[in-house]
Amino acid sequence: MAGARGGTWAFWNGELFHETSPSASSEHSGQARPLGPRTLSSPMPATIIKVMAAPGSPVTRGDTLLVVEAMKMELPIAAEYDGTVKAVHCHEGDLVQAGQTLIELE
Repeated sequence: MAGARGGTWAFWNGELFHETSPSASSEHSGQARPLGPRTLSSPMPATIIKVMAAPGSPVTRGDTLLVVEAMKMELPIAAEYDGTVKAVHCHEGDLVQAGQTLIELE
């Protein structure tokens, strides 16, 4: 597992999972998050080895949008829900840090 403060990432059985801890000071505790752009972030320091998403592309939950390499392992980053790619913030060959926003979906 790896992750930045406030969340935990796990890669298990070919899937990437991300869990965030709720903010104690959040006034929206227990309520659904507002709809809008959501982001996919790097689970750990890594190199982007393949980008398969482009702005405006429709995606389905589970679609692999990019692949990162970390610790000699390739990790696919997949869409967590159906939507449309709003922006791609990385290119093949980029070095990224844990928690860095890679793709925005809406």
